Amino acid sequence: MTLTGTCLTVDDGRAAVRLTRTYARPRERVWEYVSDPAQLRHWFPSAFEAAELRPGAAIRFYDDPHAPDTAEATGTVLAVDAPRHLSYTWGADELRLDLEPLRDGRTRLTLTNVLERPDTAARNAAGWEVCLTALDAADRGAAPDGAHAGAVAPWKELYDAYRAAGFPSGAPVPDLDDLT
Repeated sequence: MTLTGTCLTVDDGRAAVRLTRTYARPRERVWEYVSDPAQLRHWFPSAFEAAELRPGAAIRFYDDPHAPDTAEATGTVLAVDAPRHLSYTWGADELRLDLEPLRDGRTRLTLTNVLERPDTAARNAAGWEVCLTALDAADRGAAPDGAHAGAVAPWKELYDAYRAAGFPSGAPVPDLDDLT
């Protein structure tokens, strides 16, 4: 199993996980993958609703089958530089999506999840790995293989591998730990 995530510390000292993918699409198309709710539903773990993408705009995240009690979460758009960068809060975490055009017409997507709690690194890295695998499949026009998230493979295998790789862990895991 190949892990594509890294654990790092961002400039302000907070822990983060970062994953990168390259798509054989122009940056404008990959921008749709990360900013259009209709495209996000193919890979993002929650439904995403924002009246507009501008700094300060509110975001609502809902219908995540693996969140406790299908809870809703809120966020705020922090920065938008279409089609290069989008960042927003998601609860107490921050998500940064950066798109870099490559010389051959492809686009590199870098997803950085800045963590409120370092002990969520293994859990979140595994989750984003599964999500980006679903995006990879959608980009190819295919359905993702296996469960999108939860206590079943491939997520659990990825989580265990990230823990073995030394990513901080210990935070409760939906579908594995009693979150009540």
